[in-house]
Amino acid sequence: MYRITPLLDVHTHTLASGHAFSTLQEMVQAAAQKGLQYLGITEHAPGIEGTCSPILFRNMHVIPRYVDGVHLLMGAELDILDYEGNLDLNEGYYRRMDIRIAGIHSLCWKGGTREQNTQGMIRAIQNPWVNVISHPGDGTAELDFEPIVRAAADAHTLLEINSSSLKPCRHKYEARDNNLEILRLSKQLDIPIILGSDAHVSYSVADYQYALPLLEEVDFPLELVVNDKPDMFFEYTGLSVPED
Repeated sequence: MYRITPLLDVHTHTLASGHAFSTLQEMVQAAAQKGLQYLGITEHAPGIEGTCSPILFRNMHVIPRYVDGVHLLMGAELDILDYEGNLDLNEGYYRRMDIRIAGIHSLCWKGGTREQNTQGMIRAIQNPWVNVISHPGDGTAELDFEPIVRAAADAHTLLEINSSSLKPCRHKYEARDNNLEILRLSKQLDIPIILGSDAHVSYSVADYQYALPLLEEVDFPLELVVNDKPDMFFEYTGLSVPED
């Protein structure tokens, strides 16, 4: 069975996101207990009703970036709003963040045809501020994955294999086949991927139990998984390496 020893998890949420269940301190404590070096706190952006007010992202400077041996990357999970690839915060906010991920969420997505949806995701991938695309394979939008994977390779934007989307209780029936296709294409093009816990509670930090079997199914090269290779993650995305 495929196993990795994760050193980073960059897609997590705290109570601030409105529908998560753990504090920042609890998330850091869980990360430290699991031996993570890097933890991304990527609160939901305001496109989803009931999530963070924009002022939260203006005030991230108050949070220490190194706590209990864990480097914190403070950022947002931005919403891809439409097939034009528009996002729900602007550059003034991006500059205040350590990391920016972006994804499609049904509560605020205004999609179109498969071709239009694919173009919208590609435009988000090509946005120079976006470092990771969250759960592209979860089935919320109809997409063609080959041009998406090729665009991600060109832009050095990581595509996430989201473990939470694969939980049976989520009833995301297309997620398994979609993620397998993303993995096969990424393997074919020899480009890295990132596993995402999408943790909304501290117990789920760095929990990739539903994603790892898919990697094994397609014999995906573990050397192309960045979660246990922080240097590779920072080099590929161009993000700054935090200092102690």
